[in-house]
Amino acid sequence: MFRFLLIASVAGCLTASPRLAAAQDGGFPVQTTEKTQFLMQNGEVVRREGSQITPLSQNVKLRNGVKINYKSGIVEMPADKINPKGKKITLHDGDYVRPDGGVVFATPGSAAAARGDAAAGTPGANGARYETYTERGPGFTDPSIQVGLLQKKVELLTQKVQLLSQGRTDLPDTKSIDDQLTQINSQLNSPK
Repeated sequence: MFRFLLIASVAGCLTASPRLAAAQDGGFPVQTTEKTQFLMQNGEVVRREGSQITPLSQNVKLRNGVKINYKSGIVEMPADKINPKGKKITLHDGDYVRPDGGVVFATPGSAAAARGDAAAGTPGANGARYETYTERGPGFTDPSIQVGLLQKKVELLTQKVQLLSQGRTDLPDTKSIDDQLTQINSQLNSPK
């Protein structure tokens, strides 16, 4: 009986060894698809596949060596030519890691923190603050105006096709439609 218990305990230790090594190495290898994202949400990293969210119960290691701590959100990048010592960043809520190891930041502040420039993304610190960019000046066309111009162009082209496809022996006069199309094209092609 004693031999059986000894053999069973040795076998149990041997089967547990790879798991301990993987945990110490930074996480368990995971299979991903192109839709997989490791998202920082409510202070923990979760796995998102499209719209399905699954909580993680262990750290993960991507195929390229990127390690993600599911509790703290620390992402450890392996050494490469740009960062010979590797790099560690901390995810903030809304940030996520793609299956290729790339990090997508949810806010300019979290991107600034990852660069090590914490003051740049926080309002009031050194007067720096990110604001919504609004393009103004010559050549700027509001997207809603461009959509309206494109809709008008489609209507004019439809009218021209209807005129030309009536099966008449003489060509109909489309000069007024062509003039309007030229005017719309010049508005659409103005320098932005």
